[in-house]
Amino acid sequence: MKKLFALSVLALVTLTGANAADFPIKDKPVTIVVPFAAGGPTDRVARDLAEAMRKPLGTTVVVENVAGAGGTIGANKVAKAPQDGHTIFLHHIGMATSPALYRKLPYNTLEDFEYLGMVNDVPMTLIGRPTLPANNYKELATWIEQNKGKINLGNAGLGAASHLCGLMFQSALKVDMTTVPYKGTAPAMNDLMGGQIDLLCDQTTNTTGQIEGKTVKAFAVTTAKRLTTPALKDLPTLQESGLKGFEVTIWHGLYAPKGTPADVTTQINKALKAALKDPEFIKKQQALGAVVVTDKRSDPAEHKKFVAAEIAKWGPVIQAAGVYAD
Repeated sequence: MKKLFALSVLALVTLTGANAADFPIKDKPVTIVVPFAAGGPTDRVARDLAEAMRKPLGTTVVVENVAGAGGTIGANKVAKAPQDGHTIFLHHIGMATSPALYRKLPYNTLEDFEYLGMVNDVPMTLIGRPTLPANNYKELATWIEQNKGKINLGNAGLGAASHLCGLMFQSALKVDMTTVPYKGTAPAMNDLMGGQIDLLCDQTTNTTGQIEGKTVKAFAVTTAKRLTTPALKDLPTLQESGLKGFEVTIWHGLYAPKGTPADVTTQINKALKAALKDPEFIKKQQALGAVVVTDKRSDPAEHKKFVAAEIAKWGPVIQAAGVYAD
C-alpha cells in the first residue's frame, strides 16, 4: 500500500511538472482578461501588451473583455480559471480599491491570485470647465474656498479612476463637494466642457486631447514630479501646489489564478519584462500618456507588496467617504 501511494504521488508530481514545462500548450492561446468594455484605456493597454508578449511567449495572445461591477466580475472569473497560465488578468488600481468599495467580494485580492508584475503608471490631471474663473491652481484653491457647498465634481462612476482621485482631492482639501457620477468618462467630459459640472480629475489617457485643444482648463497633475509630455509639462503637481503627500496614479498589473505553477508564472513574468523593454510597446504607452514600469515592481513579490500598500492607502479614504457597493 505504501509503495502504491508513493508511486501515485510521484505520478502526480511528474504530471504537474510536465504540464508546467509544456507551457504554453501548442495551439492554445494565452487569454488576457480585461474587466472593462473594449475601447477604454485598460483595454488599449491590454491589446498593446498582448502584441508585445506574443513573441516572447511563443504563442498567440488574445484579449477577452469581461465587463461589469467595477471590474470584479472579470477578476472573479480569473480567480476561478484553470491554473495553467493560459488565462491571465490585467487590472488597474481597482484591484486595490475593490476590497473597500465592495461589501462582499467573491475573491480575496491578495490570496486568490498569483502576482505576475506591474505594467505601467498612468498619471492623473485635475481639470475644470472652460468658464471657471480661475487660471491656475492658486486661483482655483481660492475659488474652492469661496464656493464651499456649491462645487460639482464629476466622475466616471463608482470605483472609476476619476471617482477615486476626486475622493482623495476632497480629503486632502478637507472640503466636501457634490459628486456627480456618470456612466463613463465621455459623458462626464462632455458635461465638463459644457459647463454643467465644475471639476474632474481623470487619467491623462482621457484628458490630454482636451487640454491640448483648450476645451477645458488644466490646473495640476497628481504625480510626485511634473510630467514631460509636451502638453502637460507646464502643469504643477498638487504636491508642489500645497497638498503634501498627494500622489495618485492609475497603474496596471498582471495576475494569474492562485495555484498556477511557479515555472509557468516565471515564464509569463519573463515575457512581461521583455514586453516592458519593447520599443514599440513603450512608444504606444507614451502615446496613451502612460509610463512603462522600469523599477522592481515588475517582479511578482514587489508587485504584490505594492498592491498591499495601495489597499492600505485607499481603504481609509473610501471608508471615510462612506462609499460602498453591494
